[in-house]
Amino acid sequence: MLSSRRLQVLLEIFRTGSIAGAARVLRMSPSAVSHQLTQLERDTGVGLVERGAQSLRLTDAGLRLARRAQSVLDLIEAAEHDLMVQARVDSGQLRIGFFASAGYRLLPLTLSRYSDRHPGVDLDLVFGQPHELLPSLERGALDVLVVFEQALDPWRAPDGVDVTYLFTEPHMLVVPERHPLAHRVRVRLAELADEPWITTYGGATPVSVLERASAIEGFTPRIRCRSDHYEVTLGLVRAGLGVALVPSLGLEGAAGVARCRLDNPHLYRRVGVAVRPTNPNPALASFLGHLKSAAAQVRASLARQ
Repeated sequence: MLSSRRLQVLLEIFRTGSIAGAARVLRMSPSAVSHQLTQLERDTGVGLVERGAQSLRLTDAGLRLARRAQSVLDLIEAAEHDLMVQARVDSGQLRIGFFASAGYRLLPLTLSRYSDRHPGVDLDLVFGQPHELLPSLERGALDVLVVFEQALDPWRAPDGVDVTYLFTEPHMLVVPERHPLAHRVRVRLAELADEPWITTYGGATPVSVLERASAIEGFTPRIRCRSDHYEVTLGLVRAGLGVALVPSLGLEGAAGVARCRLDNPHLYRRVGVAVRPTNPNPALASFLGHLKSAAAQVRASLARQ
């Protein structure tokens, strides 16, 4: 293993032409420089200098190594700089995974405050379903992942990943404004057994929450369309093409539709955040603090609704 300190000694001998010259530049004694040079020759297993009574000359191997030394030292300096940057909360990179409806309000609210506080942190945002992005979190390609867990489709975090749940949100029934149930405060899912439905593709298994809840209530829903994007779902409901279950986060800014509570204790999901507890990224702790603060605000808003 080559020592960067010894490479620096060889480089200064090459530049100044002598051990004494290298000692002056490096602020070392000539004997210390000579000792480092001898150790470097032992490390490499080849002679790097030819010593004369009054002179010192680099061998061909010494010249080749000296010319490469600057490139090696530059790489080490760049790596040390990157580590110093990462060690500071106000710089470096934070890689964040999130699901669609978290991107409507929860994440923008978090990131606007976080970016104001830490403008030097480079934010890398990755969109996808939690079950799709969990492997990236496990292998270190993500620092943090905003997740959800359906009450009717629970899952367990893999080893090495911790999940903290922030709030619970209900699934709401969404119908066209002129639907007969549009003005009901609370309805049973079975009352819509004959309706065409707009639903999702499901999570890790291709069974949606609607299908799970309908099975409990004794019917199979007639599914007209599947989409994991709630803008699409709401657009189709608004056009009168069906009804849907939409979690409260997915109803941000929804207009032209009516929403009702469902008389079903299992139609809710928990929203949380997943991290690797061993992740040393210093930018992570501050982000989690801002996320929890934003989650409290969203939770209060859901309670008012």
